[in-house]
Amino acid sequence: MSEVGTKSPAVRVRSLTKAFGPLVVLDNVSLDFEGGRVAALLGPNGAGKTTLLKAVLGLVRPDEGSVLIDQTAIDSVGRYRESVGFMPQLPRFPSHMTGHELAAMLDSLRGFQGSADEELIDAFDLRDELNKPFKTLSGGTRQKVNAALAFRYATPILILDEPTAGLDPVASLALKDKVRRSRDEGRTQLITSHKLGELQALADDIVFLHEGRVQFTGSLEALLEETERSTLEEAIAELMGGVGRGGVPSSADGPAPLGGSDDRPAQSLRVIP
Repeated sequence: MSEVGTKSPAVRVRSLTKAFGPLVVLDNVSLDFEGGRVAALLGPNGAGKTTLLKAVLGLVRPDEGSVLIDQTAIDSVGRYRESVGFMPQLPRFPSHMTGHELAAMLDSLRGFQGSADEELIDAFDLRDELNKPFKTLSGGTRQKVNAALAFRYATPILILDEPTAGLDPVASLALKDKVRRSRDEGRTQLITSHKLGELQALADDIVFLHEGRVQFTGSLEALLEETERSTLEEAIAELMGGVGRGGVPSSADGPAPLGGSDDRPAQSLRVIP
């Protein structure tokens, strides 16, 4: 496991292609996600966001290309998973188990030995709720348990799928504060959310996918400058309109390839036609 705070890309996606039958879901996607940054993954339904996240998690095997976690390629052994934390949009934990039992189960699966991060348990006032079967909890409380378990381990990489969905305003603020502190600790966080105003307040970088291809990847500031818009919502609307018109002209070259001569350039601060 790499140390939190590394300056090298924590996640490298190279020439990733995945098709389900005749449908190409990811088409030659190359991206870098760096430590100490929050990256928002955006795009319309069917853009390939979920498949990309599943590829990073090792839940989908690409047809071509590779994913490297802390410079180690994902493989069937799965040791890279100890570096990755995941908060799914819809937690599907065993419904009869209590929160404490779920934590113990995850500790065992991870082979975790150390001090767990229980900051969100206290922030969400979950101590009593963790004694109850998961199926008896309200939707909002289930989401709180989901978040607390995702942040339980000091993984250098976190994938958060609609993390504030179903949370009340107080809990939502507590979770967003946790995301910011995790970024300050050097962790890499990939977030998907339909709440664009919320993402504008959290994200350092934006990845916009359309039909399996990267249409933009770069900093939030670069996106607003490229689209000449003041909000993320307006900028994404502009990108979607540009895609509908056949693409927005590129304004910058991509960086040099990383690694050997077989690497293809990672897409960078630009809108890609």
